[in-house]
Amino acid sequence: MATLNFTASDTSTFILMGIPGLEAAHVWIAMPFCACYIIGLLGNFVVLFVVGKEQTLHKPMYLLLCMLALTDVGMSTCVVPKALCIFWFNLKGIAMAGCFIQTFFLDMFSVMYSAILVTMAFDRYVAICHPLRYTTILSNTRIAMLAFVGLGRAVLFVFPEPLLLSRLPFCANRLIPNTYCDHMAVAKTSCGDITVNRVYGLVIVFVVIELDVTLIALSYSLIIRSVFQLSSKKAHRKALNTCTAHVCVMLISYCSCLFSSLTHRFGQGIAPHVHIILDNLYITVPPMLNPIIYGVKTKELRDKVGKFTWRM
Repeated sequence: MATLNFTASDTSTFILMGIPGLEAAHVWIAMPFCACYIIGLLGNFVVLFVVGKEQTLHKPMYLLLCMLALTDVGMSTCVVPKALCIFWFNLKGIAMAGCFIQTFFLDMFSVMYSAILVTMAFDRYVAICHPLRYTTILSNTRIAMLAFVGLGRAVLFVFPEPLLLSRLPFCANRLIPNTYCDHMAVAKTSCGDITVNRVYGLVIVFVVIELDVTLIALSYSLIIRSVFQLSSKKAHRKALNTCTAHVCVMLISYCSCLFSSLTHRFGQGIAPHVHIILDNLYITVPPMLNPIIYGVKTKELRDKVGKFTWRM
């Protein structure tokens, strides 16, 4: 099969190098990437299909789960198809406009993903601490409004990134040592001053993640305080069990995101291919695990998935 190659001096093209140092293993590395992507797509589309078809699941918690599934699909689809083209077909070129668009959508989905996790933590807080007022505080309409607010925040925060990149003068050597166009990786190919890009990238990481993690920690501290005020141990277990899936998803998502971001910026002693593998794991692993975690830990969803599976 013929391959399409671009030269690094092409004035309108960046070169995505994949995983430098492991080029000989690209074909084999692509296999787990592809498997994670396919499993993630299947799992998330099953969640979307089951919640969409089953009227009894048209509740705030499951609508939030559908939003998380859509965000997972969008985030992984931004990266994995192009990565597989690099690994299997050596199609490393990406147009400048395409690179900026990929950067925008990937970061937008990441910020939106964080907003959904905050809303899910608030949902559990209301369900456990104010159960009698749950339906009045969190209606489906209010969940939709919160989703639009989260989307607006994501667009507002991320929109300056491609604008900041577009003002930079880029060198002839436009090699990006990754499988996708990350904001800072693209900025580092510039011949100009990228201080503004560095500062803005760090502000987004710390403002969004620190604010969201603080809100989530506040929600769960209030949940824990409320749970320990219950007299029955059975009530303790039931209340905490409703939060287990959310906590697992949040730990996987935020730990991998923070570790990837911090090692990319401050881990100079770590081998470059380790940075790149961590970046790609952050994008491929959570979308694969999230529907599995919710399918295992959420009895109502698990039962409905089982029912539709038997019908098929």
